[in-house]
Amino acid sequence: MRSQLECPQCGTSYPLNEVRYLCNCGGQLDVTHDLLALRTEIKRATFDARHRGAPQPCVQPERDSGVWRYRELILPVPPAAIVSRPEGNTPLYQHPRLSDWVGVDDLLLKHEGENPTGSFKDRGMTVGVTQARWLGACAVACASTGNTSASLAAYAALAGIPSIVFIPQGKIAAGKLAQALAYGAYTLQVAGDFDDAMRLVQHICNEMGIYLLNSLNPFRLEGQKSIIFEIIHGLDWQPPDWIVLPAGNLGNTAAFGKALHELQQLGLIERLPRLAAVQATGANPFYQSYRMGFRQAVTVHAETIATAIRIGAPVSYERAVRSLRWTNGIVTQVSDTEIMDAKAMVDRIGIGCEPASAAAVAGVRKLVSEGIIHPDERVVAVLTGNLLKDPGATVSYHTGEWPDAHFANQPRPIAAQAEEVRRVLEKIL
Repeated sequence: MRSQLECPQCGTSYPLNEVRYLCNCGGQLDVTHDLLALRTEIKRATFDARHRGAPQPCVQPERDSGVWRYRELILPVPPAAIVSRPEGNTPLYQHPRLSDWVGVDDLLLKHEGENPTGSFKDRGMTVGVTQARWLGACAVACASTGNTSASLAAYAALAGIPSIVFIPQGKIAAGKLAQALAYGAYTLQVAGDFDDAMRLVQHICNEMGIYLLNSLNPFRLEGQKSIIFEIIHGLDWQPPDWIVLPAGNLGNTAAFGKALHELQQLGLIERLPRLAAVQATGANPFYQSYRMGFRQAVTVHAETIATAIRIGAPVSYERAVRSLRWTNGIVTQVSDTEIMDAKAMVDRIGIGCEPASAAAVAGVRKLVSEGIIHPDERVVAVLTGNLLKDPGATVSYHTGEWPDAHFANQPRPIAAQAEEVRRVLEKIL
């Protein structure tokens, strides 16, 4: 079979149409593809020919989706089976002021916040919901700090499948909760944190036969691989020196390494960039494990302004460790102040992002200051969600509620008089 589920720990394989998330040995599963056969069939020109041209009246995933353009390396299903909005095709931004601030000459921002629901989760969800519909799932569910629930709700609504989301009560940004509610998901507010919600959703899905679409699901990670495919493809198949990303549940860290490994095995790239996973200091279990040489997985009680990475027991730990070993990767941590200052800099150049995204930019700056990333290296930082995902954090930073806000842009109260407006504007201009 060209594609199958396979356990990297014991080598046991399972068919794609079997609903399972773990091997019988307890290992997390990969979707594997016959790379030896694909190496003779797939060339760079295969994907070059699929770039979309002028807009067409109907969505054709192979042409319009930045995920399904690479379907042989993700999930080889017929186009009619695909649930797509479409997603992907996100830009690579560059700005000299931001490059100067972080300290590298060539910094690129891959902005996944420009996906349909505003985050990278859409890439994994188009594949996960496509698989759910192919399996005939009665419903789909996830635990979420916000972005996963928004994406699940949208794609399930598109497919006509009921969706249930488990969210930590009081620990989800309003912009993300609004999406889940608007798209019609049954929303359950769990009295606990994300890790409590994750344990609960796994138990309920197994007991009731609901299809789980957290990053424990290997099909989710297959879709998220397309971020790497697009970055490399967009750079004319020349890998950067570094790819830096926020790290919470570690799904992207796991997916990115797998994507790079597959591209190298297929002969589409000759060398691997290094991965740098960035955690918040208040939610840093992967960083702590890294500091111990990954001798054991660490869990913490997570607390950070970056809600999308406020996770203390990451699900994709083992696959993320593998990614770092494949790419000679590293893990670092940054404070909430560093995250919010980096966010302010990204926002100020007119691009914008949510706090978790800014962790990647803060991480680049820190690694440059430590001499790990060199100023002449090409670096791609992945912005995972858009500015409006967490407007509360932005407002609190700029209005004086945030300590040590180095780039705050406070509103200026004035009287309703033209003379005072003129006086204030003359000072600004």
